[in-house]
Amino acid sequence: MSIYAIGDLHLSLNKEKPMDIFGGNWKNHEQKIKENWKNTVQDTDLVILPGDFSWEMHLKDMYNDFAYLNELPGKKLLLKGNHDYWWTTLAKMREFLQENKFENIDFVYNNSYLFEDKIIAGTRGWALNDTENSDKMNHREEERLKLSLQSGVDNFGDKEIICIMHYPPIIEENKNDANNQSKNLKVSNYVQIMKEYNVKTCLYGHLHGESHKEAFEGIIEGINFKLVSSDYLDFKLYKV
Repeated sequence: MSIYAIGDLHLSLNKEKPMDIFGGNWKNHEQKIKENWKNTVQDTDLVILPGDFSWEMHLKDMYNDFAYLNELPGKKLLLKGNHDYWWTTLAKMREFLQENKFENIDFVYNNSYLFEDKIIAGTRGWALNDTENSDKMNHREEERLKLSLQSGVDNFGDKEIICIMHYPPIIEENKNDANNQSKNLKVSNYVQIMKEYNVKTCLYGHLHGESHKEAFEGIIEGINFKLVSSDYLDFKLYKV
């Protein structure tokens, strides 16, 4: 049994919502993802989707997008992204899935999930801007991350934790100096929280097109960070 990840599917199966503003490679991206998924994933595998799954505004309109996901192999685990306006309470989302017989989909939302010997936990996060609003939102999301991680420890014990976020918890910023342009890491409090819970892997999404240059991939504080937004992966699933 394997774990895969791909974020930012940005489905809009009820209406046309072109994504090619982020590049021509987004044309027919739903089909690209489906073909790779079917050729890669087995029914016994888990696929993590860290945010921006659908453009829909309301849960009642999510049938087609969930049906797309439900027919694909594997168990699917969704996290909230900044465009997932349809997202509501965990109870209501699970009720919608049950009513429509979508049996291989679940959510990470102030909770955690066990797959084999791995704990999956996380939160959406927020943009790492130096503003009063971003500070407020990040403080809230930090508490949600702690809730999710702690639930994993409380419910499943001492196991390896995979942390999932939508917004990047660490970014590379361009910093101009007198001679050339260098990169500067901006590390959020989320990283320290992950360290406290001995997280080994962090998967995140959100970054598209030109924003890929902000992505940090590698090991910081013993945690391996990986960007898994769909266009960054060329619409192919990443094996964790």
